[in-house]
Amino acid sequence: MWFLLPRGYEDRTRITPLDQLQAGETAQVEGRVDAVERSFRFRPQLRVALSDDGPSSLVLRFFHFNAAQIQQFSLGSWLRCHGEVRWASQGLEMVHPGYRRIREDERGQTRATLDPIYPAIEGVGPAVLAKLVGQALQQLGQGDALELLPQASLHAWQLPDLVTSLRTLHSPVPGTSLAELADPAHPARRRLIIEELLAHRLSLARQRAQIRRLGALPLRNAGQLGNALLDHLPFSLTAAQARVWKAIRGDLNAAAPMLRLVQGDVGSGKTVVAALAALQAIESGAQAALMAPTELLAEQHLVNFQRWLQPLGIEVAWLAGKVKGRQRSAALQRVAAGVPMVVGTHALMQDAVRFQRLALVIIDEQHRFGVHQRLALRDKGHDGESVPHQLVMTATPIPRTLAMTHFADLDVSNIDELPPGRTPVQTVAIDMTRRPEVIERIRVACASGRQAYWVCTLIEDSEDIAAQAAQTAYETLCGTLSEARIGLVHGRMKAAEKQSVMQDFKSGDLQLLVATTVIEVGVDVPNASLMVIENAERLGLAQLHQLRGRVGRGAAQSSCVLMYQQPLSRLARERLDMLRRSNDGFLIAEKDLELRGPGEFLGTRQTGEAGFRIANPLRDAECLDVVDALLPSVLRLDGRIIDALIARWIGASERYADV
Repeated sequence: MWFLLPRGYEDRTRITPLDQLQAGETAQVEGRVDAVERSFRFRPQLRVALSDDGPSSLVLRFFHFNAAQIQQFSLGSWLRCHGEVRWASQGLEMVHPGYRRIREDERGQTRATLDPIYPAIEGVGPAVLAKLVGQALQQLGQGDALELLPQASLHAWQLPDLVTSLRTLHSPVPGTSLAELADPAHPARRRLIIEELLAHRLSLARQRAQIRRLGALPLRNAGQLGNALLDHLPFSLTAAQARVWKAIRGDLNAAAPMLRLVQGDVGSGKTVVAALAALQAIESGAQAALMAPTELLAEQHLVNFQRWLQPLGIEVAWLAGKVKGRQRSAALQRVAAGVPMVVGTHALMQDAVRFQRLALVIIDEQHRFGVHQRLALRDKGHDGESVPHQLVMTATPIPRTLAMTHFADLDVSNIDELPPGRTPVQTVAIDMTRRPEVIERIRVACASGRQAYWVCTLIEDSEDIAAQAAQTAYETLCGTLSEARIGLVHGRMKAAEKQSVMQDFKSGDLQLLVATTVIEVGVDVPNASLMVIENAERLGLAQLHQLRGRVGRGAAQSSCVLMYQQPLSRLARERLDMLRRSNDGFLIAEKDLELRGPGEFLGTRQTGEAGFRIANPLRDAECLDVVDALLPSVLRLDGRIIDALIARWIGASERYADV
């Protein structure tokens, strides 16, 4: 209960005279009931007029009341009320304030401390919760046994001890500024924020150490297969790709498992680097597996790996949910027999899948997988003494503040350079009423030999959401652009049908592809130069940036049109403005984090990542520098102290950060 911190406070330590009230403030007042009025105009309401010894009055207004409540407001009785003061047509009023009757001899008797307001807990009322916390605080004692951080470190960073911090936040003394208490820079709050961030870093460091103790198969070889691939590629690696590949090659040569996150913007060439890593494992006589979250993305990887590896004499196996019957049985046998490269979806994690010698696991768009799913694939290569090397890729760059708190167990590499020849995508945001102009623009693009996407956010029409469904858009565009060859693809289509449409678009047989966000990742059509996104205000920044990344993959100038439905919310306007201003995925990720918050950015509910109780990695970025400075001295402490520190803040939610 000590660490169930208040989310706010009520100041009931003083009484504000009625003639000193200000609209917009929250205050505690005392007054005598001078009049009571019930009204049924428009809606039932109860108005109670109060006065004190001064010249002013205050009206209490209630819209929900009963007969017993009305009887409490007998004329001449005294009330103590607490609530927000606001202007009304006839003066100042409080709407549904907290109140209680008092005797005249109780007037002016206020509380000694601010009243904490605790987060709601289902089944426990606020009064009971406050009482329980109060009882727990009585057992807090002096707290020497509770202090887990080194005294020297507390002194060096001018941080209060734990007990002082807890008492300050639970029972602030009268006169304490509520704004200062809520400020993360307040010494008591800052001390707890730093300790929580430290606990998360320690948890990740411990998980990383546990994995590295298991060891991994050193993948040392001459790199002949990798060099052969580089010789066959129609392009050269960028400096960023070469730098990241050098770091990965060094990791794979070691006897400790690689734990590396490679992040790069859309189209930066992460897949080629992953292929080079896979060849390092294959040349060492082991297997490599690549897992992607959707069949569309996995199929794109399959096409690339077959194009690059099969000319080198390397077989690539395919395993996904749609692979059934004899095909599935044959694929399982090939994997068990040691086929060098396996590409698939969640199907790779099923119990029936057995690898002969899995030495490298590549996970694309890792944030879309749950913790236990990623563990299941890693454990396919766990032989009791070693685990596979792990290469995690994401096209949603992780801002530094999140990388330090959520991915501290991983070495992070950035591919921060796009291949030569790519032209920045020009982005415009327009009102849905200009739809005919957009359609005409598509007509011109198709007539000139270019291809285009039209993305909708729904598959079927919905009366509740003002969005054009993909099916309806397809039918409308077929009628308007009768001369164009148009295809439709969405997630509910059968896999074979969807793949057929996608292949027709890639080959140029289709000029316009109407799709849902199923094409967000994994689609590479260099000839496509125009992207139209309907109801763009409904999508997040990262998803919009991913969709925009489907164009601009060739040398031609490409455009992205964000069509929105009025009225726009403030957040939606900020998202669209950010997309118009920048093509930088790292900058967009920072803005996305700012708008959505760290939990939603990472999808913590889906991934199983533990949330923060008081810290906020974005807001508290300055505290991360303190955590870095504290980490060496804390790591020298007794292991039981570190365990206690992690248990205090993370407990049963400790993350599987080693995935």
